Amino acid sequence: MSTLTASFDLPPTAASVPVGRRLVRELLQAWGARQDHDDAALLVTELIANVVDHVGGSDCLTLEATYSEDWLRLAVIDCSPARPAVQQLDPESTRGRGLHMVEVVADRWGCEDHRGGKRVWFELRPQRL
Repeated sequence: MSTLTASFDLPPTAASVPVGRRLVRELLQAWGARQDHDDAALLVTELIANVVDHVGGSDCLTLEATYSEDWLRLAVIDCSPARPAVQQLDPESTRGRGLHMVEVVADRWGCEDHRGGKRVWFELRPQRL
């Protein structure tokens, strides 16, 4: 099987969070991906929400998807060079758990420089049957 890719430019607004989640679900279904669609949608939701919450007025937000039989990589690109950091969990806070979820659920994740901004990505392996 070849590698399948898709890329979507989205506005960095709260409205892009459910749009990104829907796009990921539709792509994975169309591609017949064996990864957990709920996990993929949850984690991409967190990455897009981080851009909306922490990058703000930037004019760029790109969602990338790459799929092969062995792995799925989803990435969110923005124009800010500031790297995300997993924060200390505060049991009283209602926020700040997104990257913890990415760290726990994804098989791998990371952040890399991308054209003056950054690409935050995660990978999921296929579910075992």
